[in-house]
Amino acid sequence: MQLVQTPRDALLKPLSTVAGIVERRHTLPILANILVRKQAERVSFIATDLEVQITTHADFGIGAESESLTVAARKLLDILRALPDTGDVKLSTTGGKLAVQTGKSRFSLQTLAATEFPTMTQPERWDVSLTLPRKTLKHLFNMAHFAMAQQDIRYYLNGMLLVFEPGLLRAVATDGHRLAHSSTPVEGVVAKHEVIVPRKTVLEMQRLLDDSDEPVTVDVAPGQIRFSFGHVELVSKLVEGKFPDFNRVIPSNYTRHFDVSREILQGCLQRAAILTTDKFRSVRLQLGQHLLKIASTNAEQEEAQEEIDVDYEHEALDVGFNVSYLLDFLANVKAETIRWSVMPDANASALITLLDDESFKYVVMPMRI
Repeated sequence: MQLVQTPRDALLKPLSTVAGIVERRHTLPILANILVRKQAERVSFIATDLEVQITTHADFGIGAESESLTVAARKLLDILRALPDTGDVKLSTTGGKLAVQTGKSRFSLQTLAATEFPTMTQPERWDVSLTLPRKTLKHLFNMAHFAMAQQDIRYYLNGMLLVFEPGLLRAVATDGHRLAHSSTPVEGVVAKHEVIVPRKTVLEMQRLLDDSDEPVTVDVAPGQIRFSFGHVELVSKLVEGKFPDFNRVIPSNYTRHFDVSREILQGCLQRAAILTTDKFRSVRLQLGQHLLKIASTNAEQEEAQEEIDVDYEHEALDVGFNVSYLLDFLANVKAETIRWSVMPDANASALITLLDDESFKYVVMPMRI
């Protein structure tokens, strides 16, 4: 039975969208597959790793029949990418296999029953529902994602806290050594809700969202969050646990600041990082009258030194930081100038803010030098 006939790129787009979450190592063989559901001309593609599920659809089905099957995601994707972009690609089912055909190329792929495929059950009602531009949500994720933990035993840090408040949506991430906070005005939130979105879901949404003004709808229910935009629907489980109180971490009483060019600071730190050791990655920042010195050394007693003129007229300060934490932030933030705030204490965290975005705050704990 013929399922689909369409140009190669029209088929590649929905497949590439869902295949991003298919794990190379998986506990169930069927998780390496995607579910293909055909209802007349509407064809849906669904992938899941049991934590996240992505659905996308396109109208290129042939005939009025309905059919469901699952097929190996990577194999189908690799075949389509390798095919020449000439003529239509036909997908059809024969004897429990999926046939892929275009021109003089033919492939036959094994299928597994659609009934075996684990799809996520969605709630009947959602506690929070709001709509905002895709570029706004993508920017919010971009401004905090780099501070998320990776494989921390404190599992609630392996994700991003989203705080829904009347008129405001906040994004907060921390790995225990640094914390990033950003927010954006929103409409449609009645009561305060806090959820922790898994790291994988955040990274997948950054990949899928474009920088357009087209809408994305966010729905939240106990244990679940859903993002809907265009032909894509992403449903994710939430991380259970209590996220640290970010308001206690973000300093509010710092009075000593200096402004510095992001590009200049990034260049100096990148050069200083060359001579840090892989294990410690520490750089030394020495603040004095109108001057910031950046220095690094390694086990071979090699050293790097950089100097930047800054508008600082307070006490001298000598403090160490993990250079990776600073470079992560500088690579993701596109502002021309950043504001660095300090306390006259080598053990106090640094607070980094932006002149053109009051909601952004980045707190970095110091290192012992």
